Amino acid sequence: MSILNFKTKKQNGHKLSMLTCYDFWSAQLLNDTNVDALLVGDSLAMVMHGHNSTIPADCELMALHIQSVKKGAPKKFVVGDMPFLSNRKDLKTNMDNVETIMRAGAEAIKIEGALGNLELIQHCVNSGVPVMGHLGLTPQFVHQLGGFKVQGKEKDKAELIYNQALMMQESGCFSLVLECVPTQLAERITKDLAIPTIGIGAGPHTDGQILVLQDMLGMNTEFKPKFVRQFIQGHEIIKKACNEYVEAVESGDFPNINESYEV
Repeated sequence: MSILNFKTKKQNGHKLSMLTCYDFWSAQLLNDTNVDALLVGDSLAMVMHGHNSTIPADCELMALHIQSVKKGAPKKFVVGDMPFLSNRKDLKTNMDNVETIMRAGAEAIKIEGALGNLELIQHCVNSGVPVMGHLGLTPQFVHQLGGFKVQGKEKDKAELIYNQALMMQESGCFSLVLECVPTQLAERITKDLAIPTIGIGAGPHTDGQILVLQDMLGMNTEFKPKFVRQFIQGHEIIKKACNEYVEAVESGDFPNINESYEV
């Protein structure tokens, strides 16, 4: 998988599939699946470290997780998030942060928002760094947006997202994540862009979909927004296995003679 495959899939009408991935063991699992690409998202601050937003993630933390994922999934195209404020400083500092993410093993970076980022996107692309854009609900702007809410419901805000999508394409982005926007807006953007759109809470008409792995596996029983489909009840399956292990230990059934070493 490369950035060329992203565009080819859109042209051929083949849907792209992406999942988030944050660590070595899940990367090993996903390496043997048909998933097109993996995103090491700054959502790891919430999913893996228990924070209530993505803001605590920094480049050092992102690089550590990207390294783990790439080791576990060498066959997969890996996108690394630029974390909060890492791309909003001077050009040298921004590019140092981009270099950190890329040298950790990412094949591309993802940047939230167009306004204030277009020059950096162009510089990255001209420097050999593929850039995935991200519009709609941009979690790094959670305080500006007033929470994790659907974006683009009002006509003026929908037009702003639409225009930013065109800007990100013009600046050189090879694809665009649309998060929590109305289906009609996502469909319009998808139709008018030459680059593929990847939706999360953006309806069925985008060129692909992405979900957080743990959400898709049903690992968090307390978090189930409208756009998430749980393909298995992972929380219950793993809990059941752990309880069976405890029972086997307490009954003396585990370990048995075949699971023990003898002189």
